[in-house]
Amino acid sequence: MTRRSCAIYAVGVICATLLIVGIGLVVSQTFRTLMHNRLKKEIVLVEGSRVFESWKRPPPPVFMEFFFFNMTNVDAFLAGAKPQVTQVGPYTYREYRYKDNVTMVENDTKVSAYNTKSFVFLRDKSVGDPSEDSITTVNIPTWAVMNKLKGNIWKSSMVSFLMNSLGSGLFTTRTVNELLWGYEDPLLARLAGMSSDVDKIFGLMVKKNGTSDGEFVYHTGENNYLDYGRVVTWKGQSQLSFWTTNQSNSINGSDGSAFHPLIDKNERIQIFSPDLCRSIYMEFEKDVEVRGIPAYRFTPPRSVFASREENPANEGFCITPQECLGTGLLKVSPCRKGAPVVASFPHFYLADEKYVTAIEGISPERIHHQTFLDLNPTTGVIVRANKRAQVNILINKIGGFIKTRPLNETIIPVMFLNESVVIDEASAARVHKLLLIVTLMSNFPLIIVALGAIMLAVLIVLLVQDRKQKTPSEDDTSYTPVSGKEKEDPQNGTYIGLTPKVDAQA
Repeated sequence: MTRRSCAIYAVGVICATLLIVGIGLVVSQTFRTLMHNRLKKEIVLVEGSRVFESWKRPPPPVFMEFFFFNMTNVDAFLAGAKPQVTQVGPYTYREYRYKDNVTMVENDTKVSAYNTKSFVFLRDKSVGDPSEDSITTVNIPTWAVMNKLKGNIWKSSMVSFLMNSLGSGLFTTRTVNELLWGYEDPLLARLAGMSSDVDKIFGLMVKKNGTSDGEFVYHTGENNYLDYGRVVTWKGQSQLSFWTTNQSNSINGSDGSAFHPLIDKNERIQIFSPDLCRSIYMEFEKDVEVRGIPAYRFTPPRSVFASREENPANEGFCITPQECLGTGLLKVSPCRKGAPVVASFPHFYLADEKYVTAIEGISPERIHHQTFLDLNPTTGVIVRANKRAQVNILINKIGGFIKTRPLNETIIPVMFLNESVVIDEASAARVHKLLLIVTLMSNFPLIIVALGAIMLAVLIVLLVQDRKQKTPSEDDTSYTPVSGKEKEDPQNGTYIGLTPKVDAQA
């Protein structure tokens, strides 16, 4: 066997081996499975894991924006006119969050922690000074007290007299700082002297700066990657007690800070929100890209806050059959000490049109008022998010309080917040590096197939060259007679002989 033949044979064997092995690995997805299994093992909430430290102290900056609805026609509204509001904001704060008292439990299969948050005001990102800017809005402490005493004529009459003597009206004008971080309300202060259950300080964010929402226990994902970050208990309870059905009281999903890797477009992302006193879900909307990182955008659909007629699964969120609100609203008074607080998306986005048209100055827009979550599907990392929620107060006639007699049931918007985060450059670089490794390892069989294809091309070239060398050229031979006179075969006739051509000059 010649050297050329050996080379052709060797190239052929290598080519066949690479193609067979490569195609087999592509079909079986062995490397992809190995890489995914590696991710499942590394993305767990245990000491020393790839994500544990960033879970305890998330590096991307979080911003909290507050927008208030300033009511401009209080007197006209109390006389029967349509309420008019103007949006004022944002008042922006840098939000610092970290997990405190982190403790591993049950052989590292679960971890307990307190989610602590603190806020620092950013003047350059705000429209004004929160200590000076004033907002006219619903007097929430007064409405909370009146609703608490609903049905008790004797106590209602006493408190009504007390309200008149203190000058506590149905609406109030306070600074942004007071509305957010608290002020001493005169009515609450008087009632606090009669009952230890009453707190004289009221604020929409009171006791939420430098504090936590209570103890959470999470699955680490050690046993099942789908459980990564999922809440097991909150404040020691695996079920809530605010609502009327077990389904409504279920604590589902994560707390919104961690999501399992290998996310599918068809799955529902479950999130438990202490602020809403319930779990919500999000569904895939579209593919997006943030800092070059591919992501799936998940958003809460209309069915999350749909009425019981539109979504029967939401019937458990009706406090009573008579207190069922329409689509887009959630009455959260069971977890707000009975105050008539109603949650919604900003400007009643995704709500029934009647709530939008009832207030002058409300204009829902998806781009400004939609809540969304952009997740990298491979790692589950949050690359961008905007949580937007609105606080409203339900006002209506309340027996025993003369001032409420001219009022019809109305949902008055007070304030909405926009909590936003975008992955920082350093974290994005780490995600890019991880995704590159995952891509290379997952596509390694394709590299093998590509090498096999290159070897196949080399083999074809070698075979063509070998064939050319073995085929004699037309110039190398000629036909000449065997002798000067052609011989005649008595049986076969004339024949000629084939001899090499001789150069005439030789």
